[in-house]
This record gives sequence, structure tokens and C-alpha cells, in this order.
Amino acid sequence: MTENIVIGIGGAGTMGTGIAQVVATYGHKVLLYDPYPEQLESSRDSLNQILNRQVEKDRMSEEEVEIIMSRISFVDHITGFKKCDVVIEAIIENLESKKDFLGRIEGIVSRKCIIGTNTSSLSIASISSGLKKPDRFLGIHFFNPAPLMKLIEIIPGLTTRDDVIDKIRKLITNWDKISVISKDTPGFIVNRVARPFYGEALRILEEGIAEVATIDWAMKELGGFRMGPFELMDMIGNDVNYQVTETVFESFYYDPRFKPSFSQRRMVEAGHLGRKTGIGFYNYNDVSKNPDPVKDRQLGREILNRILSMLINEACDAVFMQIATPEDVDHAMINGVNYPKGLLKWGDEIGLKNVLDQMTALQVEYREDRYRPNPLLKKMVRQEKTFY
Repeated sequence: MTENIVIGIGGAGTMGTGIAQVVATYGHKVLLYDPYPEQLESSRDSLNQILNRQVEKDRMSEEEVEIIMSRISFVDHITGFKKCDVVIEAIIENLESKKDFLGRIEGIVSRKCIIGTNTSSLSIASISSGLKKPDRFLGIHFFNPAPLMKLIEIIPGLTTRDDVIDKIRKLITNWDKISVISKDTPGFIVNRVARPFYGEALRILEEGIAEVATIDWAMKELGGFRMGPFELMDMIGNDVNYQVTETVFESFYYDPRFKPSFSQRRMVEAGHLGRKTGIGFYNYNDVSKNPDPVKDRQLGREILNRILSMLINEACDAVFMQIATPEDVDHAMINGVNYPKGLLKWGDEIGLKNVLDQMTALQVEYREDRYRPNPLLKKMVRQEKTFY
């Protein structure tokens, strides 16, 4: 069924190249477009290297690599997109650039072609305002690296047709990916719900409760997270992580729950961006300068409980505001950012009343709206209900 579907991808950067690898692996003919021939060549070389490593690890044969590469056409013009059944835009995260590019695409593709954007933070409604037929347009948000990450967030616009959503969900299932549906709000599911993982860790650091290594140790050793918040910020890039936080904060009309950290801003201003610059919260040029964590389990438990309660509270808000279903919120956090458990199921396990008590204690202590317990959390505790 999927083998006859032709997919166009706009933008041959890291994300566009990754998406091309995914869809070509599952039998599609792919047109990978970029206006810069050198970027197309870089994309081709990158794909060859990635796939050849799979051959070296005996995960793929040379014949399979040749077949996958033969399905991808690297093009520096978009006229070929008239043959496409689906086009996914993956260019720079800039509203006007996306609107301009998608407007040109719409003038080329057939009336039946589904058009998607891979935006991670921009409003689907804003992007769709430049289209004549926004009913066949939606967000299709892959996570980086696209070939490895299982999650894809689907974000319908205000007028997106149900049959368009259904067709994209079927495609995603055929790619062996997991799809979740999110309302078109800032950060969608993952980038919204995950903010306290970074923000509250930074707050704990700024208050002098614990240092970077200790906070990361607590979240990994006691919480089961694959990476601590500071390790993850260094890997993502403090500039990128800070910008996402700032965007979500501004988009939510400066809700204190999403307030950015001065500490992280200073890291960005100093050029301490993390792994890519050799120094961030950790020193990657000289690891001997990195301090060991204080392995105090009581302190670690306090750190984990505080951050985890904030995360669960935020997950409750996503359900309360009908951003997504409880199941989709949990699937998103497990498959989008590798959390050890779904946050709402985790809340059930530790007791929603315990989460509410932690949030109430923080609100009483700080008198900040940042720590307000979500109304759904309070209601469920009052009615003695659970999410599952």
C-alpha cells in the first residue's frame, strides 16, 4: 500500500535527511529538495555513512543500502513535487520562511497532496494562514534523530480534515513509529510537558540545594532517567534549550510555570553551550575538572520528588486543557524524550495525593504561581480517582 506513495521532503538538513532515511527504508520513493547543491551533497554523504555503518554492524546488507539510496532523488528544484502524494517541510524554524516555502509548494502539488510541516515550536494555525487549502495541512513533528526516535507528534490545524489525519497516522504506523495527536498549542506535548525537567533542576541549582552532578545523579540513580537534566541540556545545546523555554514562556503569555533561568541565559551568553563547544554545565575538554556527585539518598529523593511532581503536574495540565489524552501524553514522554515511565501512570503509582501534597507544599513555601497545583490533579485527588 505505501510503496506507491511518493513523498517530498523540503530541506536537506539533519532533520530532512533523517526523515528521508525513514520513509525510503519503508519503501517510498522520496524527493529530497534543497536549493543549495552543496547541502544536497552533504546530505547524500551523510546518508551513505549512516547506512554503511549499519552494514558494518551487520544490521543491514549492502544490497539493502543500495535499494534505500536508489529510492531517494536529491533535487535542487521543487517542480518534481507535482508527483508527490505527501510533502513534509523541514526547513529553518522561521514562520515567514515556512509560509513562503509552503505557499510555493501548494502551487505545484496536486489537490489531493497532503502537506505537512515538521515544526517543533511554531503555530500550525499561523503557518497555515498562507495556504489556500489549509484543510489538507497539519504538523508532522519528528524527533531528532528521526531514524532512531519512535515518536511523531501529529498536530492538526483548525480546519485539518479527519481523513488527512487518518492517512498520516496510517503512514506513521507503517514506518514503525508511534503517533500521538496534540492540540495546536505552544510546545505541543513533549516540549511543553518536559519544561520542568530542566527548569526545576535549574531552580534547585540556583537555590544552592544541590550542585549539577548531584541533581543529575538523583534523577538517574533514583528516578531511572537515562540522562540527568544538565547532561541533557549540554547535549541538546544550552542555546537551543534556552530558546525553546523562552519561546514557550512568551507563547503562554509569560506564565511563571515556564519562566526561563538566568543561570542558563548566562551560560548561553558566555558561549558555554555544552558538548558542541566543549564546555557547558560540564567540562568536556577536561573531564577531571567535573566534580563527583554527593550521593546522599535523602537529598536525592527530595530532588527527584520535587522535579517529578512538577512534571506530573504539567502532564495533568496537558490533559486538563485537552492538549492530548492521558495515553498520548504518556506515550509522548516515553517515546519522545525516553522517560522511564509515562508521567500520569507514574503519578498513579506514587499516589496523586502525594503529588498534590508536594505541589501544595512548594506553593505555600514560595508563594509563587509557578507551583500552583493543576485543577484536574486536585479534582482527581478529591474524587479518589486515578488516570489508569
